[in-house]
Amino acid sequence: MSDEPKTPFASATGPMGERGTITATLRDVTANPGPLGLMAFGMTTILLNIHNAGFYEMNTMILAMGIFYGGLAQVVAGIMEWKKNSTFGTTAFLSYGLFWLTLVGLIVFPKWMGVDGPDDVSMGWYLMAWGIFTGLMFIGTVRINRSLQVVFGSLTILFVLLAVGDWTGSETIGTIAGWEGIFVGLSAVYGSIAQVWNELYGRVVLPLGPYHK
Repeated sequence: MSDEPKTPFASATGPMGERGTITATLRDVTANPGPLGLMAFGMTTILLNIHNAGFYEMNTMILAMGIFYGGLAQVVAGIMEWKKNSTFGTTAFLSYGLFWLTLVGLIVFPKWMGVDGPDDVSMGWYLMAWGIFTGLMFIGTVRINRSLQVVFGSLTILFVLLAVGDWTGSETIGTIAGWEGIFVGLSAVYGSIAQVWNELYGRVVLPLGPYHK
């Protein structure tokens, strides 16, 4: 690739005693961490929002997914993005991985530690803060591709709906948020598997939309 970095490797002496520099091209051969981060986020989001839509109660399945897949897997993906010099990927995956861990903490810490859990007002502001952060990240996706624009745009709406649902106590808004959250998760799963299939088959199997430089 023409944009691969070229780094001076060593000095060399030619047959006539002249000195020169050997330049080596460094090629990144590490795997793309994006599909892991998106799949971890997407699957965990789907399972939580099936609960929000009213299909089952909160249970340890959701909490375990929040810790180990939505949480730790995204942290791993974020660290991998850092190694690839992706500021956006690092910020997104580390932030949302830690979001899942804090969300689980908000649920279980009151039972473990005997402290008061968040009331609806504070929980609403917690969710709104994440909605603002996601909206700012959505602006960044305008420079990436359509698939991520859908994920971050719909996720911004989800956080706002969840915040308003907590502030108003409206079960209807909570149910709407659940269905919208299922869509968010499915859009992330699509973005993940599209990258996996497109790489494996060497062609566009599932389109991600135009890339912007």
